[in-house]
Amino acid sequence: MEARMSLPGAGSAPERSGGALPAPNAPVDGPRSELQDTEVPATPRRRQFSASYKLEILEEADRCTDSGAVGALLRREGLYSSHLAAWRTARREGSLAQLSRKRGTKPTKSPETKELERLRKECARLRRELEKAQTVLAVQKKLSELMGIDLNNPESDEKDEND
Repeated sequence: MEARMSLPGAGSAPERSGGALPAPNAPVDGPRSELQDTEVPATPRRRQFSASYKLEILEEADRCTDSGAVGALLRREGLYSSHLAAWRTARREGSLAQLSRKRGTKPTKSPETKELERLRKECARLRRELEKAQTVLAVQKKLSELMGIDLNNPESDEKDEND
C-alpha cells in the first residue's frame, strides 16, 4: 500500500473536501459542519438565497413554538437572526415576491401600455403648444391696448375699410 503525502496547495479542492459544497438552500440531512469545506477561499463569495428558500425558512420559523427552536433552525441553516428580520420586512412589503423575478431584459410592454405612453407624450406636447399660444395672445392683447386698437369690436374695422 502506497502512502500519500498531502502538501498544502497540492491537489484539487474537491479531493480534499470530498466534493462540491451543497447549495445554501439545499436540504441538509446531517449537521452542516460535516458538509462544509474547512478551507477559506481566496476570494470570499457572498451567499445568495432564493425567494422560495427565504419564504420556506420564514414559514418554518413561524411554526417554531418551543423555546430555542428558532435558534436551532438558524444554526442548522447557517443563518443570522438579522436575515429573518430583513426577510420578514421584505415579506410584509411584498417585495419578496419581486425577488424571484430574474434580472435582465425587462418584459415587453403591452400594446395598451405603449399607446397610453404615446398619448401621454402627445398630451404633454399639446399642453406646451397651448401655453405658447396663450402667451402669444396675451402679448398681442397688450400690444393692441398700447396701440389703441379695439379687439373686442372687429366690425368697426370692417366699416373703416369699406368707407
